Amino acid sequence: MSSTGRPAIDVNEKNTSEPPKTGLQALIAKVMALRPVRVFLRFGASGGEIMASGMSFQAIFAVFAGIWVGFSIFGIVLASNPDLLDAVVAQLSNAIPGLIGENGAIDPQALSEARILGWTGAIALIGLVMTAIGWLASTRDSIRRLFHLDPPTTNFVLLKLKDFGLALGFGIAIVLSSVVSLISNQGLSFAFDLVGVDTESPFALVVAWLVGVLIVFVFDSFVLAIAFRVLSGVKIPMRRLLAGAAIGGAALGVLKILGTQLLGGATSNPLLASFAVIIGIMIFLNLVCRVILISATWIAVGMDDAGLDPRSLSPEQLEADRRQRVADARDTIVQAERERLQEQLDASHGLARRRVRKKLERLDRLDAAEAVRLKKR
Repeated sequence: MSSTGRPAIDVNEKNTSEPPKTGLQALIAKVMALRPVRVFLRFGASGGEIMASGMSFQAIFAVFAGIWVGFSIFGIVLASNPDLLDAVVAQLSNAIPGLIGENGAIDPQALSEARILGWTGAIALIGLVMTAIGWLASTRDSIRRLFHLDPPTTNFVLLKLKDFGLALGFGIAIVLSSVVSLISNQGLSFAFDLVGVDTESPFALVVAWLVGVLIVFVFDSFVLAIAFRVLSGVKIPMRRLLAGAAIGGAALGVLKILGTQLLGGATSNPLLASFAVIIGIMIFLNLVCRVILISATWIAVGMDDAGLDPRSLSPEQLEADRRQRVADARDTIVQAERERLQEQLDASHGLARRRVRKKLERLDRLDAAEAVRLKKR
């Protein structure tokens, strides 16, 4: 028995370590070891492409459902404040290019008039809410799969209530970010007037654009952080959470800036002319879902490199899991050694066969003693 409590296994095999790679093989090995490469490999191996496609398909329905529900509930408040209404519409338009506007999928005027009337509207509201939170459930399961975690075991009703609360919080966050954007625009206009800078000058327009991009970046990063930690229930250290969310927020910002070009490419195709806006939105949402999952994979790979467990386990549970993994590794080693000795036993004769049999019997005794020791712990 070794000092670590594991059976002392006599392995008389030669060192089979491979010689160091050189040339092209070394370059390939170095590239494959890069974190971005490992992130995309894990994303693909975990079914990230399929999950992103499924999420984007659900997202197209969830977006329209969520907007209708939000404006049906808060429409009265927004209608009484035209500036806030315009800011919310602008925020949504920036979030998903082509969604709202004169040539968009949704007419802002019709949206501002959305109301819940009677039992029919109430039933439709329930269906739309379930559609919206269904996307959150898909997102949660996809993120957990990238961390190699099983779906949560929380009660189904509690999970739906949690998703509903997050959906409601997301709607409130959009309104709050719109308020911040409105206040910042008014503040910039006041500051420019104070120093005598024309608000339509290139300098003022660039500053206003940069402030808007910063607000969108902070909002997107905040939403991603909530999705990675609260929605999925994955235990992520704060530093890694903020870094991954910031990477995702920056990528989403680039997507939104290029979103109008993407939509223009879809509308230029004559085969898609009749429903080009919807196609453009679907393509955009597919890219958004990919960014979400790749950002989560970036965090997962970093945590694996640091040896951090993403599960929400107590110290006792972590210790029990560590012991189980040690036991499983020991069993694997013992089984491999037993098979090797058995092959030697079958191929040997005379004294050599007797020596191998003794080694095999000794291995069995050590394995049995270790099993008894572990059972008493």
